[in-house]
Amino acid sequence: MLADIKDFVRRYDNFHSRAQLSGHLTGSAWIVDEDHTHALLCYHGKFHCWVQLGGHVEDDPDMLNASLREAREESGLAEVKPLSDGIFDVDVHAIPANPKEPAHFHYDIRFLFTADRNTPFIVSNESKDLAWVELEKIAELTSEESVLRMVRKSLGQYPDR
Repeated sequence: MLADIKDFVRRYDNFHSRAQLSGHLTGSAWIVDEDHTHALLCYHGKFHCWVQLGGHVEDDPDMLNASLREAREESGLAEVKPLSDGIFDVDVHAIPANPKEPAHFHYDIRFLFTADRNTPFIVSNESKDLAWVELEKIAELTSEESVLRMVRKSLGQYPDR
């Protein structure tokens, strides 16, 4: 997937723009609590599944900043903090056609953040629900491999990545 993202960015000058109809970069936030035992997930309103927070970069060339903005907008949490400025994970996934746009790809760049699990969050209009979920129990809510991969990384099951 990383090779696909690099190739996409090399081919298109407007790789971050929604105007690039074949696809565009998106930014995601994998938010864990301060104990690194839970992750904040949203029940996506359009795709009807539990996933990490994130979305379109809105022409922001700083992917970490775009991911942080999405995290704060979608959770209402002001105190979301990056644990690193390095990329935590990447994913490429197909988005089906809808009345507003053709089928396309999201080239998702994901960063690792932390937040206080005791701070109240706000469910945005893009989600149906938000929940802090124990890392060990996320597989009970979703079979999305891209989410489960981040769980494995969080649990240290990929020591070389």
